[in-house]
Amino acid sequence: MPAYDAFLLVSFGGPEGPADVMPFLENVTRGRRIPRERLAEVAEHYYAFGGVSPINQQCRDLLAALEKDFAAAGLNLPAYWGNRNWHPMLTDTVAAMTAAGVRHALAFVTSAYGSYSSCRQYLDDIEQACARAGAAAPRIDKIRHYFNHPGFVGPLADAARTAIERLPQPVRGGAHLVFTAHSIPEAMAAASGPPGDRPPPGRYVTQLTEAARLVAERTGGHPWRLVYQSRSGPPAQPWLGPDVRDYLAELAAAGAPAAVLVPVGFVSDHMEVRHDLDVEAAETAGSLGLAFARAATPGRHPGFVSLITELVQERLAHPDEDQSCPPDCCRYAGPGPRTGGARPA
Repeated sequence: MPAYDAFLLVSFGGPEGPADVMPFLENVTRGRRIPRERLAEVAEHYYAFGGVSPINQQCRDLLAALEKDFAAAGLNLPAYWGNRNWHPMLTDTVAAMTAAGVRHALAFVTSAYGSYSSCRQYLDDIEQACARAGAAAPRIDKIRHYFNHPGFVGPLADAARTAIERLPQPVRGGAHLVFTAHSIPEAMAAASGPPGDRPPPGRYVTQLTEAARLVAERTGGHPWRLVYQSRSGPPAQPWLGPDVRDYLAELAAAGAPAAVLVPVGFVSDHMEVRHDLDVEAAETAGSLGLAFARAATPGRHPGFVSLITELVQERLAHPDEDQSCPPDCCRYAGPGPRTGGARPA
């Protein structure tokens, strides 16, 4: 196989206008028999923001910055972008790469962690897109998890410190850092591996905890905890917790003066960040009398751009060292964020 001859940015995708919202949600939930009225309820979250998810524009900005960073680093790789759930669709992008004669591409996914929904589903979608493109489709290798890379941890720490500074001065010293990530079923978390790591936490929880610890170390010794958000599975099914709003209530009851939410589970802003944190969690904090600030996601930070360039260089230097999930890892067939009953992103 020849050296890598293209770079592929793979993301979740999101609507870019009111007319996109329902078709987008139908893509996200296809095959999961989500009631139409539930989709309409979630659609209202998007309509409140003009029907636009921020993620596509953040991907455009990231790709533009990467092209400049690649050029400065001497990386001569044409850059492509494809989404799992909205245009530009991954299948269309891989078809275009095939038509352009790309033979061996390196993919970067806008998810730093290992689990079915944050890693394996991306690998499966890449495989399916290549199958649809036919025999001439390129081989596409996914870059490794990067939850503990300084280019991910550093921007989150910068954002956390900036958020602390937005709090009223008297409460800054007592602020608690509340790291949030998308909740998933406990069974999915356990299935995230590594082999032998049963029962939970599994790779997803372990990696999130380590990322939160590394960020907290760089923010002045504030107390911290990892919590979860956006849980929407059947009430009887165990999902990861505690929920962020429940934990804000715990903090307020314990006398904490302020909370800074750090969306450590997200690379870019999704509707889960804009609605579930900036609206719902903020309202909860306000009702509790808890000073509140939310740290920015790292997706367009120069350090994050450099992270991607460094990981590309790393893989170019060691093309045979595949550090992504092994073939049997993160397999999961139950309900969850990508297979049933979950809140669309």
